[in-house]
Amino acid sequence: PQISPSSTNPDVTKIGDYIFRVCFIDPFQGKLLANFAQGTLKAKKIAIFSDVAAPYSVGLAKYFREAWVAGGGEVVSEVKYTGGDKDFKAQLTVIKNSRADAIMVPGYYTDVGLIVAQARQLGITVPLFGGDGWEAPELIQIAGAENLVGTYYSTHFSPNSTDPLAQKFVTAYKARYNGKVPDAMAALGYDSAMVLADAIKRTGGTDGQKLRDAIAATKDFPGATGLTTLDANRDASKPAVIITVKDGKFEYVETITP
Repeated sequence: PQISPSSTNPDVTKIGDYIFRVCFIDPFQGKLLANFAQGTLKAKKIAIFSDVAAPYSVGLAKYFREAWVAGGGEVVSEVKYTGGDKDFKAQLTVIKNSRADAIMVPGYYTDVGLIVAQARQLGITVPLFGGDGWEAPELIQIAGAENLVGTYYSTHFSPNSTDPLAQKFVTAYKARYNGKVPDAMAALGYDSAMVLADAIKRTGGTDGQKLRDAIAATKDFPGATGLTTLDANRDASKPAVIITVKDGKFEYVETITP
């Protein structure tokens, strides 16, 4: 069996019935970002700036666009970049001229950091937001803390969660790693390992077929990112959190459940 901590593309578990995940999937993430843009950001017109070469970015942009338009929102600009690019000012100028209320950037932090910094250099002051690909401490280093004011991203876990299991994990992680605060990837990695360990305990061994069946039967397993129940597609229905940056630090905004 294979358990993925963080593969959000819905096609991953469709490859075979020995493949599982402990994270939410992008159709949910796209919809929650559309609801967030409409409800919290009060946006009506959105620009989408996606990575044409990354399936994650293409997929998340698609799911966001579908939910956004279905909810009555307008996409006023949709431009592309290629991951690894360093200069995004031409595309950002097009976006600026579209007069969007907010900009959806479904990319990875290495590109997103540069995009945010260059957007602010061009005088773009509207919110920028995206998904869990933003998750990394390096985002602040690349973009600059002052440029990330008014930006948001969805992810799987916040160390500021008041959930007792989450706080137990944070305390243990900080004790083990010299005070370092765990991010979503740490929490999901832990949960994927613990789901496997729980299945081994219930099975009494590591026979492949028996272990696969035990993992598939996982229900309400308590972990750092909440309760994990695996559905018929071997996917986990999990809540997401919205994170922003304030005073140079990542800050919890809200939790959104499926």
